[in-house]
Amino acid sequence: MEQQLWIWIMVGITFTLYIGIAIWSRASSTKEFYVAGEGVSPIANGMATAADWMSAASFFPAIVMGIFSKRMNKEGVISGMVVGISLMLFYMMKFKLGFFGGGTSEDWWFGVSPEGFGTLAMCANILVAILISYRTPAPPKAVQLMVDEIRKP
Repeated sequence: MEQQLWIWIMVGITFTLYIGIAIWSRASSTKEFYVAGEGVSPIANGMATAADWMSAASFFPAIVMGIFSKRMNKEGVISGMVVGISLMLFYMMKFKLGFFGGGTSEDWWFGVSPEGFGTLAMCANILVAILISYRTPAPPKAVQLMVDEIRKP
């Protein structure tokens, strides 16, 4: 098999595993998120969770697709990042801070808690980035050659 095919297979397996773990380990109540005998303040816990998932929703897909796709361009990456982080911010603000009418765990999209929503926002980021990249001009040849060189061990 070709090396790039193996890379895509491994990336696919990694994403599938990551999404599976997120779905399998989701909590049914916010009490399950507190550790250390509930000694971690809700503010610190929320900030750490938001930082993790917002970075996953915005930066991770851009980095991975920038390395493994010669077709990815700045328009696609920026569009994907804006969609991913906006979706994540909206979801966190709605269910954690009560903005936009608030909501309870019964209102979670696909049953995913705000702490686990970064995975779905990341998927939206990837989808938008790919769609926009293929609807806009390809990156210059020099950039495509650089992507080839980055992947060489």
